[in-house]
Amino acid sequence: MISAPATPTPAPLELPWQQADAHLGSWLNTPCLPTPLPAAHWVGRNDTLRQALGLPTDFWQHPQALEALSGNLVLVGSAPHASVYSGHQFGVWAGQLGDGRALSLGELQTPMGVQDIQLKGAGPTPYSRRGDGRAVLRSSIREFLASEAMHGLGVATTRALCVTGSPGRVQREEIETAAVVTRVAPSFVRFGHFEHFASNGEHEALRALADHVIAHHMPQLQALSGPERYVGLLQEVTHRTAKLMAQWQAYGFCHGVMNTDNMSILGLTLDYGPFQFLDGFDPGHICNHSDHQGRYAYARQPQVAYWNLFCLGQALMPLIDEQAPALAALESYKTTFPQALDQRMRAKLGLTDEHEQDRSLINSLLQAMHQDRVDYTVFWRRLSHAVAESHHAQHAFEPVRDLFLHREVFDAWLDTYVARLDNANQAGANNRHATGLQMLTTNPKFILRNHLGELAIRQAKSGDFAMVQDLLTVLHTPYDEHPSFESWAGLAPEWAASIEISCSS
Repeated sequence: MISAPATPTPAPLELPWQQADAHLGSWLNTPCLPTPLPAAHWVGRNDTLRQALGLPTDFWQHPQALEALSGNLVLVGSAPHASVYSGHQFGVWAGQLGDGRALSLGELQTPMGVQDIQLKGAGPTPYSRRGDGRAVLRSSIREFLASEAMHGLGVATTRALCVTGSPGRVQREEIETAAVVTRVAPSFVRFGHFEHFASNGEHEALRALADHVIAHHMPQLQALSGPERYVGLLQEVTHRTAKLMAQWQAYGFCHGVMNTDNMSILGLTLDYGPFQFLDGFDPGHICNHSDHQGRYAYARQPQVAYWNLFCLGQALMPLIDEQAPALAALESYKTTFPQALDQRMRAKLGLTDEHEQDRSLINSLLQAMHQDRVDYTVFWRRLSHAVAESHHAQHAFEPVRDLFLHREVFDAWLDTYVARLDNANQAGANNRHATGLQMLTTNPKFILRNHLGELAIRQAKSGDFAMVQDLLTVLHTPYDEHPSFESWAGLAPEWAASIEISCSS
């Protein structure tokens, strides 16, 4: 009897792990193994990021990839751990928190630089506070797509490599299925890490963490010594955070939970829970149904970021000593943020120079959009096309005008805008076509609207993951036309307003 040939055992999946923060000690990170995810399967795979990370071409086909990124296998060289931090939640000191459902596998050397690879939803950690440490399919898909949507827009953000799912059950408002999202960032250090060590009087740990962040992520500060070094750190974080807030506001992005433990020390968008991109423009929009006081409403985000920076500044005071230089670093936010936002809004309007009346022009537009709840993304895209076509089409602005109920208000604004636009362009109206084309690279056609995410989630719950992958493709290049997905660029349906997202989302 001839035996069938044995199936060869695949070679182990070897990745270039390093543990750059291992020297920081157990006071920051606690070793912790992930909890296996039963019957794991792929839900979404980000091959663009896989390539950028320099992972093997056949990475997705390797049997250990699925298992490792579901928490079922620890690869050689990986050292899973959870991190401790504290923070202010909804403006109230919450004390010790930590990675309650996230585990860092370690850091990889990649063409993008050193990247921390983190599993979210891989089971309980020492910081789970009686939670199960799991994430559900719904929230994992939302974070996967949101991370990449923000990256596609050019907004500073953590990334997402993949989502794996399971028939395993998780109790939330209702019974849902479990999932794990693999997050990628140069660092997941938060404002709350510094608050934790400062609040506990652990000043040497605070200094070691600050020096670690400077050495690995802000090397331009290493030449500084003494308090100046940490003032420089606060100044750099203030600058990055101000730039990030300008990006959020320009794209109509609402985070929903801007607690200090959700603020990245690198100025990245971190922790996608009850996020939302605006549909109809409303400065007071609250995307998080758990935010009963509206603390994190869209228009309040820049001020909340400023408040959070003060919390970080307070945490760094044991290293800075004197208040004056810390306050000076924080005060720079008041100029950096508005300048960054003005610059982005001018780009959205196609204005290539600065004029003292520009802020008035922008504010009057936003007031008109608010009055009529004009769709934020559709407006900017239509305006871009209208400018591009207005040099030869007499009624080019009609599709934009149709978005407004109070058309006389828009007409008055449009007259002022067109005069300002032509004055900014040396060739006047003859140069509008090129200006409009440039605006199309600033004003996206596609964003991750709530209803699109909801439709992808519904399909995924039935075992169909095609829309997850299609959305990922479109959101990676949101300024392109993608005619096959034209319906995704339209106005939100009425039922979208009934979608509720909360901290459990």
